[in-house]
Amino acid sequence: MFYDRSKNDLRALVTERLLPHVEMPGRYIGSELNSVVKDPNETCVAVALAFPDAYEIGMSHLGMQLLYGLLNSIDGVACERTFAPWPDMESLMRRYNVPLFSLENYRPLGDFDVVGFSLQYEMSYTNVLNMLDLAGIPLFRRDRKDDDPILIAGGPCAMSPEPLADFIDIFVLGDGEDTLSRLVTQLRDTRDNGATSTRRQTRIERIHSLVKERQGLYAPCLYDVDYAPDGTIKEIRPTEPWAPATVNTSSVRDLNKSYFPEKPIVPLIRTIHDRITLEVMRGCTQGCRFCQAGMIRRPTRVRTVSTLVRLAESCYKNTGHDEISLAALSISDYPRLEELLSELQKTFDSRKVNVSLPSLRVSDMLERIPPFLNSVRKSSLTLAPEAARASMKKTINKDIKDDDLYKGVRRAFELGWNMVKLYFLVGLPGENDDDIDAIVKMAYNVSNLKKEVNGSPAGVNLTVAPFVPKAHTPFQWEPMVSLERFQHIKGRLRDKIRHRRIRLKFNTPERSVLEGVFSRGDRRLGRVIHRAWEMGCRFDSWEDHFDFQRWQTAFEETGLDIGFYLYRRRGQDETLPWSHINAGVNGEFLSLELSKSAQGIITDDCVTGDCPDCGACPRSSSFQEVA
Repeated sequence: MFYDRSKNDLRALVTERLLPHVEMPGRYIGSELNSVVKDPNETCVAVALAFPDAYEIGMSHLGMQLLYGLLNSIDGVACERTFAPWPDMESLMRRYNVPLFSLENYRPLGDFDVVGFSLQYEMSYTNVLNMLDLAGIPLFRRDRKDDDPILIAGGPCAMSPEPLADFIDIFVLGDGEDTLSRLVTQLRDTRDNGATSTRRQTRIERIHSLVKERQGLYAPCLYDVDYAPDGTIKEIRPTEPWAPATVNTSSVRDLNKSYFPEKPIVPLIRTIHDRITLEVMRGCTQGCRFCQAGMIRRPTRVRTVSTLVRLAESCYKNTGHDEISLAALSISDYPRLEELLSELQKTFDSRKVNVSLPSLRVSDMLERIPPFLNSVRKSSLTLAPEAARASMKKTINKDIKDDDLYKGVRRAFELGWNMVKLYFLVGLPGENDDDIDAIVKMAYNVSNLKKEVNGSPAGVNLTVAPFVPKAHTPFQWEPMVSLERFQHIKGRLRDKIRHRRIRLKFNTPERSVLEGVFSRGDRRLGRVIHRAWEMGCRFDSWEDHFDFQRWQTAFEETGLDIGFYLYRRRGQDETLPWSHINAGVNGEFLSLELSKSAQGIITDDCVTGDCPDCGACPRSSSFQEVA
């Protein structure tokens, strides 16, 4: 029994022939609580949200839930979901000629008007190509016909879009809520007009009409790239007179009034984050020089305590989850955090609902951890010092004090915590072995603090990640350290950690190397991604599936040098592959921050200190105030 489109038997084929033979059929069933199923015959525009990873990863992502609920709230628009099928499912789909389908209606992706990918991680790029191939959609945008879906992509990786420029029609830059809503509404309204139906437009006309005079949308077809003899970019120029030289990102101005999914889908299987995720604030004022999210998501916008408590109650009523996680880039900077925690405790403690903080900034506030936090069950305390020596903290603009960290950890142990998670970066500019040894010392000190409280050392989960320079940050011009250096650091940490309660996790350096290539790459890398996919690269973010040798072969066969993208220092006058993307922060600010990094000068938090004039929130704007 093979899929026969004329018989419309896709659901029966999948459920009867495929799902009994896969490891986790719950990934492909759909019909979850709070999912939305609309009749395709009664909607004008159909949008498929495609997450290029497994179901349990994608369903843990708040952005997926947010866009799903938002688009389905628009009259005439139907939004459905699809995820990257696991290799066992992919094999069966190819055997039975089953196209990639949506969970809501088992509808082939090729039948949708828009297919939108969420780009959260560079190592998902081969999954994007694999999903398109399974859907029967031409991989390269140049090969698509007028009736093929419009391929869009958003998320943090869209801020450095060029490696996928050959495959994606339109990138959504910045906050996607308003931008994506307007895009699908325009498609709906154009179709309703009849005379100017999108089906009568050519594909290129449709793309042009969607991005013209609209902030936050970037169509690669509107830009040509010229290269200099040394391989650097000579020029990025628009191909149409009306196309802007620089594409601006979009931002939600008032988060308190912005859409939030009060009826999130409840997955049928256990996911990575099986809980309510409550976005407390968006943006960050700390100015860590390595952090892309902290730069591109400026300015900071918050939700009020009353709004957050109302949303939490609504989400709990509609899901029954027993944990609420407060999400923000720097939750400690929420101006009314203690008040919020107190109100949530009053509301949910009797219901045995846990309130957790994903990560706390190291500051004097740690010593004031509310006794009722995690009162239902004590989860681990998560801290991200990023660097252990004072000089390196100044380099990365992480203005934290060891005394604050140790006082806060001691306080947590006194309140009943038994485990601490510590996150560090290695390979930072100017780093040496003394910085690595200081990480070990800090981990020992944290564990041994608990001995002073109750006589036994604490467990410490020490996660160490290779530093990857990112676009739109002060370190965007800096070289990445060599793979050999990362291997040396990994070995040094393993040799020096002999504490039975300290567990070291070192992120795979080879994967970080590839992340570094694509995070600052140009559109020539599209042929590397395509070749790696042809050789079988899938689920590259999963340890059991990652094959660095295949990627090395892909670079060799396409004639591109990994070292060119990783190990050279960019000139500040160089045209970068993302130079035509304006993320809000201006180049002068980033350049000044790079200079201050080399001098070990701290830039103050822009809420508690002077405004650094980064360009993200001009005084004339109507952005929501933080306080």
